[in-house]
Amino acid sequence: MLLGSQLRRLRETRGITREAAGYSIRASESKISRMELGRVSFKTRDVEDLLTLYGITDEQERNSLLSLAKEANVAGWWHSYSDVLPSWFPTYVGLEGAASLIRVYEVQFVHGLLQTEEYARAVVRRGMKGAGEADVERRVALRLERQKHLVAENAPEFHIVLDEAALRRPYGDRAVMRGQLQHLIEMSEHPHVRLQIMPFGFGGHSGESGAFTILSFPESDLSDVVYLEQLTSALYLDKHEDVTQYETALKELQQDSPGPDESRDLLRGLLQLS
Repeated sequence: MLLGSQLRRLRETRGITREAAGYSIRASESKISRMELGRVSFKTRDVEDLLTLYGITDEQERNSLLSLAKEANVAGWWHSYSDVLPSWFPTYVGLEGAASLIRVYEVQFVHGLLQTEEYARAVVRRGMKGAGEADVERRVALRLERQKHLVAENAPEFHIVLDEAALRRPYGDRAVMRGQLQHLIEMSEHPHVRLQIMPFGFGGHSGESGAFTILSFPESDLSDVVYLEQLTSALYLDKHEDVTQYETALKELQQDSPGPDESRDLLRGLLQLS
């Protein structure tokens, strides 16, 4: 995505159309569009030809972008789990790992980055009916591997509004739910984690369209991405007008929900009742 955005900036600065850029590398306009969105791999020869077309002659600048192309083609650690992942999800894992700010609204269950191992196992078993135990364990292992990013030295800011429905809907037995509630309390105390609970008592709210995630990146060239998961696919929205609507919805959810301290008290109350 970072390389694609830089190539787009160079093309637009020179006033070159996607069609002309595609012609220069013996490809279609849509191929250039996919490259600029970071949706396809990069051939070194194509990047070299585009840089020449865009007038990039400085050797240092060319080498920097060509190195970025090589890095972009290296498979991430999550690709070793591709056998148990839906086709659209590896893209999300890569974006999640690159994000500096992750903003979430979740309603069905506790978000994957905040799940305990036991709760995650119960969720995966429910979602992968008929799967063998080995596949279930590999999916759980991936989820736990993703969570390392949230407690790493360069951890992203993680802001989540969790609907009370997710806390009331049991996955696993009573002990599993108690462990999950306790884990949420502990994670909510991390300085980079902002956890808020949207209580039943509030009634209707701006999260009526369902769960969503907004990913923001440290590179200024990269636009925010909204991730919407569906039953058989997922949507990745990066148009400014789309992202803005989801940002507005999340801000309203944050404003309407109790703050982090009150939400932590709500979690403690649920823990006592469980």
